[in-house]
Amino acid sequence: MTVQLELPIAAIRQPENPGGKLTIQERFEAFHKLNPWILRHLEGLTADCAERGLKRIGIGMLFEVLRWQYGIATHGEPWKLNNDFRSRYARRLIELHPEWSPLFETRKIHTA
Repeated sequence: MTVQLELPIAAIRQPENPGGKLTIQERFEAFHKLNPWILRHLEGLTADCAERGLKRIGIGMLFEVLRWQYGIATHGEPWKLNNDFRSRYARRLIELHPEWSPLFETRKIHTA
């Protein structure tokens, strides 16, 4: 089954970070709150990979697929998907779908 994404055409919304004082986790939570569709699409991509029998996938690959699909579906100013959030999205996917834990390699988070 191939996932056909229906991506929003609006730009990704970026949260405020006055003075750059928020931690990566705080920035991720604020970003996710403004853009919940990103997690839904990462879930779809992951489900597609799992259904195809892949044993290991990388969140980086999923990020790049999402960037590419969004890029061809939209016009205008490019949008940003912060690589700092990759590990947070992988962990959130595992939290929501524990059966996917073997698909992702996670390491200890050293900074909040």
